Amino acid sequence: MFPRLFGIPAFHLFRWELGPFTLHTYGLLLAVAFLTGLYVAARQARKAGLDPNRVSDLGVYVLIAGLLGAKLLLVIVDLSHYRAHPEDFSSIFQSGGVFYGGLIAALPVAVWYVRRHRLPGWATADALAPGVVIGQAIGRLGCFAAGCCFGRPTSVAWAVTFRDAYANRYVGTPLDVAIHPTQIYESLLSLLIFFVLLRVAAHKRFHGQVLIAYVALYSVARFLVEFYRGDASRGTVLGGLLSTSQFIALLMVLGAAAVTPYLLKRQSVA
Repeated sequence: MFPRLFGIPAFHLFRWELGPFTLHTYGLLLAVAFLTGLYVAARQARKAGLDPNRVSDLGVYVLIAGLLGAKLLLVIVDLSHYRAHPEDFSSIFQSGGVFYGGLIAALPVAVWYVRRHRLPGWATADALAPGVVIGQAIGRLGCFAAGCCFGRPTSVAWAVTFRDAYANRYVGTPLDVAIHPTQIYESLLSLLIFFVLLRVAAHKRFHGQVLIAYVALYSVARFLVEFYRGDASRGTVLGGLLSTSQFIALLMVLGAAAVTPYLLKRQSVA
């Protein structure tokens, strides 16, 4: 775990004091994830005969909305903690937030952009989906470096132990305890989903199939990984039976199953 790549102490430039500055690993990998996602989305757009610049611009809007939504849902589901410990509020900038909050915020922004520029909605979503999931795969490595989204204590052979006090101070990472590397679990699953989506895109039967595959597969993956998460409560439903993310994952799978027959009947790929 390396939450900080390097730091620059405070220094004076003429009459001004600048710094200190810190380059966080999470921030760097988030930037890499964003650029990689845009590259993949642009390539998929070209293959689909779409304007890659429009799709890339859409990716930027979706990213901004997603980041804000993920942080907002993190605060909402853990509001009692932030009320009791307002000094911990700055920790939201050191963690990835709740992904489904980002997805929920990004959807209306994407619909607005598609309608404004008269893009084919389902085909555009298909081009964007592989870029989103490869970005998630890289972004979760940033979570691993930062120590956020950590797992439950375990004795499995591949358990990891964090020892950086900086991560413990900012995101509550438990130190000197063997835990599940849940960030790596989700990163590997997202990478697998990425390759599946490329396969689906090459042989899809209707526009929207890649997006539906992404929603369904990621929701199943997230539902399973949630059982091994050990970070602070992100909210529960059904009397604590499911986490907020698991509940949303179930809704996403049901939604994907419901819309598939409609798209299959109304659309086809020439």
